[in-house]
Amino acid sequence: QVQLVESGGGLVQPGGSLRLSCAASGSTFSTYVMGWYRQAPGKQRELVAGINSGGGTNYADSVKGRFTISRDNRKNMVYLQMNSLKPEDTAVYYCNAARNSWLGPYWGQGTQVTVSS
Repeated sequence: QVQLVESGGGLVQPGGSLRLSCAASGSTFSTYVMGWYRQAPGKQRELVAGINSGGGTNYADSVKGRFTISRDNRKNMVYLQMNSLKPEDTAVYYCNAARNSWLGPYWGQGTQVTVSS
């Protein structure tokens, strides 16, 4: 069982940056595939970025070159650095944990990111 708590969302102007954090419980955090998903109003939840236990990453085409996912296994943390934000990045962002795939059964409560002038 893994519990996830996101933080770092907020309101930012287009072109700005935000850093999301996800704190995970459990002693086996380093073995999990961690991911960030987002869901905009009226749209399906989609993968933004993922990072596996070996540090390999996976990004949605829409965020490549702008977002960076990272993890700190000593602190049980995963991060999403978001740069050059666009209004279409506005969504609730969720942290996800999985054993052996990019999508697992463990979700955080979500954090709102709003990109607007």
